Amino acid sequence: MRAAAARYGTAGSLVLTALVAAPAGSASGAPPSPETRGTAVAAQRAEAAGIHWGACAKAEGLPPSVRCGTVSVPLDYAHPDGKKIKLTVSRTKATKKAAGRAVARQGALVFNPGGPGGSGMYFPLVGVLPEWKRIAAAYDLVGYAPRGVGRSAPLTCQDPKQYTKAPTQAPTYPDASYKQERIARAKAYARGCGTRNPGLRHYTSLNNARDLDVLRAAVGERKLTFMGASYGTYFGAVYATLFPSHVRRMVFDSAVNPDPAQIWYGNNLEQSMAFEGRWADFRSWVAKHDKVYHLGSTPDDVLRSYEKVRAELSHKPAGGKVGPGQLQAAFLKAGYYDDYWPTRASALSAYLKGDPKPLIEQAAPEPKGAAEEENGNAVYTAVECNDAPWPTDFRVWDRDNSDLARVAPFETWDNAWMNLPCAYWPAPRQQAVDVRTAKDALPPTLILAAERDAATPYEGARELNRRLRGSVLVTEEGAGTHGIAAGPNKCVNGHLDAYLLEGRLPERHAECAPHREPKPLSGERAAELPKGI
Repeated sequence: MRAAAARYGTAGSLVLTALVAAPAGSASGAPPSPETRGTAVAAQRAEAAGIHWGACAKAEGLPPSVRCGTVSVPLDYAHPDGKKIKLTVSRTKATKKAAGRAVARQGALVFNPGGPGGSGMYFPLVGVLPEWKRIAAAYDLVGYAPRGVGRSAPLTCQDPKQYTKAPTQAPTYPDASYKQERIARAKAYARGCGTRNPGLRHYTSLNNARDLDVLRAAVGERKLTFMGASYGTYFGAVYATLFPSHVRRMVFDSAVNPDPAQIWYGNNLEQSMAFEGRWADFRSWVAKHDKVYHLGSTPDDVLRSYEKVRAELSHKPAGGKVGPGQLQAAFLKAGYYDDYWPTRASALSAYLKGDPKPLIEQAAPEPKGAAEEENGNAVYTAVECNDAPWPTDFRVWDRDNSDLARVAPFETWDNAWMNLPCAYWPAPRQQAVDVRTAKDALPPTLILAAERDAATPYEGARELNRRLRGSVLVTEEGAGTHGIAAGPNKCVNGHLDAYLLEGRLPERHAECAPHREPKPLSGERAAELPKGI
């Protein structure tokens, strides 16, 4: 990658000069923080070293067309000469051809799928899909595993077999005894995170943003072209706040609300409320197709069918592995992606007809994926707990989630239990970053959002739009799929292509009609689909 860096002549000195600037939130002209100086040093070193691309490790499961390498970053940016960790990176080169025509290469497009805890190592594979071919012609597609994820200095907080232990209960309105049990589990998990990971406090969104700048330098880009989905929008926004002069183009797909007051406790409460609305959307769709599924002709009827299955699984888990907790997790995915709707409805219908096999196939834990699942949750917990203050008194959690569960019972308490280790976290908390950019400090950026997205409620996209001056929001109206870039909506994809390929954005904002609802499946057609869908 030294050759790519050479195109910019004095890129190394530009990196150092631009990075050693007043840190976010400080007064203009204030001395740079040790972390700011450390990022400059690490980026300069990464630019000089580049990435040595070669065959990917078997553990990545990637074909020979994808090449892999590593980037070294400081564990602690305040001490760039101290301990280093290596991030795994994947890439396919720009094809430079689209629709039979030659296309000029525009650099590297770096992608993060969110989480925290998601790996983007698979990202270069999307280049063969029709929705991505024009972008893949112009850009090297670069994916990576953020710190803590996969083989990038992985975090673990618990024995994976214990983490995926099944079956489990998931009471909608937990009693005092169950709450005490979950408090004990949360405390044990937090302790495990602390004892197993000596550098735990360094796994933060701020460091993810700094790592991204080091990666930018390592792939030979003076300015970053980046697409982040879900949580990727948040630390992408942190990056834009810290390094606005290093941005070329940025796409924020399904944006997290970056208001510091919402990071992360408030965001999770809002998320639970939004999932109730999306759960209602799913039940309305099932009711509309009652002739196929026979689960009820109204959303309330469908809910009664679901609760009947839930009650039966509480007493007799399907296949010995699918209890209410596994049922909840499986149907939560239907809140994220409507392409899960047909198979989830088919599984529920089959179960009530005496066939539990589809539900077992869709909801039972997969032992082979236990380590990856536990690793993802460990990173999620570490980053969110480290990023901002959380209530440390369970009475606050109990009050807020009990009130919310009265109007939004579907996801509320399960979401609370997932995040409760943050109440007992052993590492120091930081104050949430005040994401914002001044007028003309940042090039125009693109925000994509579905109006009924539950995982990142729509208000978050509007808040990000207000905070990143010059950003443009494109809305898929009436839809709720989480992550809409390069999906089934041609209108959304048109805006994505125009921006990444031409730098062209709507003047203010734009609206797209929703993509088509999924078609119902039943019987043999549903059985033909791969497991896990």
